[in-house]
Amino acid sequence: MRRGLIENGYVELAVTGAHAVAIDLLPPLHKDPFDRMLVAQAIAESVTLLTGDTLVAQYPDLIRQV
Repeated sequence: MRRGLIENGYVELAVTGAHAVAIDLLPPLHKDPFDRMLVAQAIAESVTLLTGDTLVAQYPDLIRQV
């Protein structure tokens, strides 16, 4: 799957210090640290995060439930 995504123009997003700092700015809506990192990355990078998780979808701005 990874190869297919990369061959179709997708790029990997590394976790940065800015992403880690952005976690502290999030309201405590969700306790899963991996999900919180995804939300922080979406906000820091100004990209939309699509999720099926109703808790993650409660975050404001760039989070959309599908």
